[in-house]
Amino acid sequence: MSRFRASTRIVAAGAGILAAATGVAVSSAVSGALTGVPSPLISVGNRTIDMAPPALKDFAIEQFGTADKPILIGSVAVVIALVAAAAGVIGLRHPRVALGITGLLGLAALAAAATDRTATAHPLLVVLPSILATLVSMAGLAWLLATLGRRSGRSSDNWLAPHPGDDVPSGFDRRRFLAAVMATGAAAAAGGVITRLVGGSAAAASRADIQVPIPASPAGPVPRGVEAGVRGVTPYLTANTDFYRIDTNLQVPDVPADTWTLRIHGLVDNELELTFEDLLKERLIERRITLTCVSNEVGGELAGNATWIGVPLKDLLDRAGVQQDADALRSVSVDDFTIGTPVEAVMDGRDAMVAIAMNGAPLPLEHGFPARMVVPGLYGYVSATKWMTEIEVTRFSDFTAYWTERDWAPEAPIKTASRIDVPRAFQSLPADAVRAGGVAWAQTTGIAQVEVRVDEGDWELAQLATEDTLDTWRQWSWQWADATPGSHTLTVRATDKAGATQTSERVPPRPDGATGWHNVQFTVE
Repeated sequence: MSRFRASTRIVAAGAGILAAATGVAVSSAVSGALTGVPSPLISVGNRTIDMAPPALKDFAIEQFGTADKPILIGSVAVVIALVAAAAGVIGLRHPRVALGITGLLGLAALAAAATDRTATAHPLLVVLPSILATLVSMAGLAWLLATLGRRSGRSSDNWLAPHPGDDVPSGFDRRRFLAAVMATGAAAAAGGVITRLVGGSAAAASRADIQVPIPASPAGPVPRGVEAGVRGVTPYLTANTDFYRIDTNLQVPDVPADTWTLRIHGLVDNELELTFEDLLKERLIERRITLTCVSNEVGGELAGNATWIGVPLKDLLDRAGVQQDADALRSVSVDDFTIGTPVEAVMDGRDAMVAIAMNGAPLPLEHGFPARMVVPGLYGYVSATKWMTEIEVTRFSDFTAYWTERDWAPEAPIKTASRIDVPRAFQSLPADAVRAGGVAWAQTTGIAQVEVRVDEGDWELAQLATEDTLDTWRQWSWQWADATPGSHTLTVRATDKAGATQTSERVPPRPDGATGWHNVQFTVE
């Protein structure tokens, strides 16, 4: 059996990783130059998301929150690196096998690209980066293994031939191997540089040119007193950069406003097709609305409050003429992601809209530019389609949406919730400064009261900050005047204006939102 020194195996593993990195870099550069063509790395990640069991997705969101996407991409990159390293080591004795492994990795990337729902270009263009990644990786690995083959006494003409039983001599042409490494590394670096240079977003350029019109129905100034005045409580309005983002896109869709259209069809009397310029000419409303993700755990931070500007969805549906037997809206993103929304929730007078602006600026790219749906009172997975291009008026019995196919409920009104922001878990506070605060929400109904209790004591009313609208969260505060030293548990619950108090029963987010009281442990010094 051939034996190789540990240093040789390490060098071979590095060669495999370098070859794969070059292929990924070159393919990323090519995909960056093409519109609607995700890189192979992104395509593999997208297919992983679509094929992952629902429980695994829930786990990822619960554990990593808004960091789930970079963690997934990093995991895919690690797997590729491990396979590439293994191929490099195997290539010391079996170069053909190593190239076969690299080829299979490329075929997997090609299959992922061919079935990537986020790709919008011609199918041949979509698979081109994966083909290039495969060819470049195999060529780079072959070259690097050829230089390593000289280390085992093989000539450049027969390095692919099996050479059993040969130990490795200590000397080999280091200059030649270093030249191969430098050339391969230069190709990888060039691919990275080109990706940055050509990776500009047409949507970003389009967004920069947009002036949001003054809405016909403004939201008015934020009322005085909406802040509870407790340091550490979540700001009343969430900045765009801080707003949570939970979606299935590893790469933000690149949708310029000047090529975007919204089609409204299905069970309607008149089909509509609107451009972005058409939306700007419609009657615009401005509203402050709190959005909540159904994956939000009790006490979680997947909620945010922003000022939205958009076209009332009811205006558009009235113009289209919704037929009597329709009960659902099937909205579609540019990447064919689908959401199902009850027609009643859009037509009952709440401020449902096709939003074009967030906190006074055009929608950020990652939050749905150029247009998205916003429906108060419904969890995002049934109401908040980003990068929306189509609304089909239909019936729930005639379709299933992306998340309902994955065991989530087809309809999901937001449940009344409350959260403790201060004190933080396990925080220590002086006895004379125990002040608590947080937020509570019950969209479309409103918060009537918030109560807190220490340990198993009596419930006490918290002080509510000024209410803005029924569709926004409300801050609260509470002072423990006679705090006693030791470890304590603070619990909060809210009651909405319909008289319904949060249930203490803890249930997970699936299938239609979590319930239970939030509590934190803290220490009084």
